[in-house]
Amino acid sequence: MSTEIPQPTPQPGIAVRAIDAATDVSNTIGEVAGGLRAAVDRLTYAFDEARKPGRPLSTVAAITREAPLASLFVAFLFGVAVARRR
Repeated sequence: MSTEIPQPTPQPGIAVRAIDAATDVSNTIGEVAGGLRAAVDRLTYAFDEARKPGRPLSTVAAITREAPLASLFVAFLFGVAVARRR
């Protein structure tokens, strides 16, 4: 049998806990930023593909250049139709 009195383990101070919390937050922000960067890259690729000649965004851009007022009117009517559904 040992006659030593067990010493309590020291609890980390507030500064150590604050540094740990800041490190965790920093890691989480890094992960979120990486996910957002990947999402933006995918969207950029999708828009670039849709803007190629003969694709939908290219066609819409051409129609808008040809008749901007008519395109604005169609967009307005579409907005009214969507707003009435809600």
